[in-house]
Amino acid sequence: MPPFFEHALRITWFAVLGYWLWASRSAKRVEQQESLAKRLLFYWLPLVVAALLLGPGEWFGRTLLREQFVPHSTLVYAVGLAVAIGGAALAIVSRVILGRNWSATVQLKQDHELVTQGPYGLVRHPIYTGFVLLFLGNAIMVGDWRGLLAVAIVFVSFWRKLRLEERWLGAHFGEPYRLYQARTKALIPAVL
Repeated sequence: MPPFFEHALRITWFAVLGYWLWASRSAKRVEQQESLAKRLLFYWLPLVVAALLLGPGEWFGRTLLREQFVPHSTLVYAVGLAVAIGGAALAIVSRVILGRNWSATVQLKQDHELVTQGPYGLVRHPIYTGFVLLFLGNAIMVGDWRGLLAVAIVFVSFWRKLRLEERWLGAHFGEPYRLYQARTKALIPAVL
């Protein structure tokens, strides 16, 4: 990958992760959360595996995971970077709008509020959508099948997480949450 694209992708990841760390200081206190073992197994481990899959190609030798699914070209790098930046921007904006109700894992907060404005008016989990797009853009830039495997792992992890989150939010908010579910999709407007 040309240095410009590599640096731009790193800056994109650092911007998201840096904001996440900084903004996490102001989250509300936890009222209910999933066990530590489940958080590690179903959320953090898949994210670490996905990140490793997107690491240096030499780790994978001459395996199928190292085979290209798109050519390594400036156009492909530019498209991948645009997808990654778009995903990062969506995740950050959604995190800003969610405010103190945000949590890194499935949690209910004290005085939890149902947020339905901004990107939340289009999908119920725009942060997950943003991160899937960020991983997808990264995978396009890597260009190998290992990148698509990383995206699939992240998607499955987030899908499991959002299903649990929706059960908890449905139980907590009741009918307002069911109405919200009826008018919005989980991750992709009008599709999924």
